[in-house]
Amino acid sequence: MKRISVKDLAECALMIAMATVLSFIVVYRMPQGGSVTLFSMVPLLYVAYRHPLKWAVLSALAYALLHMLFSFYPPPAGTVIAFAGVVLLDYVIAYGVLGLAGLFARPFGRSARSVLIGGTIAIALRFVCHYVSGILIWDAFAPEGQPIPLYSLLYNGPYMLIEWVLSMIGIAALIKVLPKEKSFV
Repeated sequence: MKRISVKDLAECALMIAMATVLSFIVVYRMPQGGSVTLFSMVPLLYVAYRHPLKWAVLSALAYALLHMLFSFYPPPAGTVIAFAGVVLLDYVIAYGVLGLAGLFARPFGRSARSVLIGGTIAIALRFVCHYVSGILIWDAFAPEGQPIPLYSLLYNGPYMLIEWVLSMIGIAALIKVLPKEKSFV
């Protein structure tokens, strides 16, 4: 069994803390949850590219729990199932998939392109989690007569698209400034 490196543990903890702090820099907040933040996913993507899958997913899950602690939106239906759905779909799974970015990037080689592809796939999976949650849990907020899947797409799509753009800009900037020996993927 490989020993846990204090340096790796410290780097992951620092990235979780940085993601948490960046999540408080809100560019735009949606009325029923969700927001555009200033690069808050970049530290989690960084961990996903620099560390083994287990470290990346555990870091993303730790962030999910912190994010839930600071910004939880209770579901409109006050049932245990709706509460569990929000916890899983809007926090645990939605942020946990960000830890998979490195896994998605590896088949494309060790390039900036692979990092952007991996991040795009991970963020797309996060969007899918929020989209499904919007259909299953947040449907009560859909305007009358509007199909619920369309409502979820129109609610979650714009802010997740902006989050993706900002995250790709942030990760691309990191690739440029990190020394070669600290390369991604």
